[in-house]
Amino acid sequence: MTTPRLVEVTVDNVEDACELKVAKHQRDYVAPVAVSLAEAYVQHDVAWPRLIYAGKKLVGFVMAAFDPDNPTEYYRTYLWRLNIAAKHQKKGYGRFAVEAVLAEARRRDAESVTVSWMPGKHSPGPFYERLGFRPTGEMDEDEIVARIQL
Repeated sequence: MTTPRLVEVTVDNVEDACELKVAKHQRDYVAPVAVSLAEAYVQHDVAWPRLIYAGKKLVGFVMAAFDPDNPTEYYRTYLWRLNIAAKHQKKGYGRFAVEAVLAEARRRDAESVTVSWMPGKHSPGPFYERLGFRPTGEMDEDEIVARIQL
């Protein structure tokens, strides 16, 4: 695996970001990057969108929300979105992205990070659980909420 790095979204890379595609069977479980960037635009005060590069190659996208005053506790420090390009999965880039979000949360003095997922055959739940997230018993609409303590 080429050492990955996070890069801010800019005018120079936004088109490539919007073209990033997850595996076909995952498309019902995660919004496209373009939708995430639109959400980040309208919630710019809390959204933390980053592109994942391995060398010069775009391999993924991750977005967190840092909103310590949110009335819904599990949205205060939240792993909002993770998209790894289909041909770059199973190479450690997803783990890298989650660990980068956890590091940013620690830098901001958060005590935990939450994530949510839709249950189903191709759900990302097992991936997040392998990284240490544990279901809280809460649901966000039809999604399972999980937390990792920092």
